Amino acid sequence: MKKRFIAKKSKRGRKIKFLFFFCVFILGIYISFLIINRSDIKITDKTIANILVNVAFNNERFNVNELLLEKISPVSFLENNYYQVFTENKIENNSNEEKKLEPIIYIYNSHQTEEYNPISFAEFSVNPTVMVADYILLDIFSKNGFGTIVEERSIKEILNNNNWKYSYSYAASRILMEEAKKNNPTLTYFIDVHRDSLTKDRTTITINGKDYAKTMFLIGLENANYEENLKFTTLINDKMNEKYPGLSKGIYKKGGAGVNGVYNQDFSGRTILIEMGGYENNLSEVLNSVIAFSECFMEVIKNEI
Repeated sequence: MKKRFIAKKSKRGRKIKFLFFFCVFILGIYISFLIINRSDIKITDKTIANILVNVAFNNERFNVNELLLEKISPVSFLENNYYQVFTENKIENNSNEEKKLEPIIYIYNSHQTEEYNPISFAEFSVNPTVMVADYILLDIFSKNGFGTIVEERSIKEILNNNNWKYSYSYAASRILMEEAKKNNPTLTYFIDVHRDSLTKDRTTITINGKDYAKTMFLIGLENANYEENLKFTTLINDKMNEKYPGLSKGIYKKGGAGVNGVYNQDFSGRTILIEMGGYENNLSEVLNSVIAFSECFMEVIKNEI
């Protein structure tokens, strides 16, 4: 009888300990929310991309998966002060560099709200969108001497102002493209970054031990001069196949009834549409693919400039 009483007491003690630690865990999350909400930190796609690039390229043990899980989370912005260091030094420096360079590359998203797997940001309800890839490209291109603009104006706002449905997203992005070109006549290359809707097993590949989000290019056949866009896109696709076999799923040609078929590629023979990974890909995989794509893209355009 005494043994049974001790066993029950022991079980009750374990339950109390579990409940105690569980409450501490919940309280910790709650306090983190309060700290972030009361601070000036706003976790945006631009912030995430800047932190990603800063940590990844300045860490000797360059393992993006570990870096993301161990170092990059809203709380770590406060604990490690990455945000302040980056915004005070790197972002300002990049801004000065961009002012000196005439922009030749315009990066935009006809579908700005397409999201990736949030990984360590999930518990903070931060869902990185496809625009993360834009800002990583901006950083890489700018550092390599290619003046670049990322379109930050809202596609959704244009749709709402014109009472347009989501299917008119390309018409909305066209408005922004034309304004950007008018204000920056030197713009030559136009990259529309998207994200695929396929499952991870179809959008992920491992190359030399590193995980990548697969890419795919789309060419609209309803563009009268689509062959020029196809020729340019093929150069990039071939370069990616050469350097990163299997990373690109190829060039998908789309036309006929019921589809857009143009995708603003009639705007310039140097307009491309690339799908960077899928909705289940994490930021580590996306980062690796963006770096690979940017490398190949720069090699191609260097031959044209």
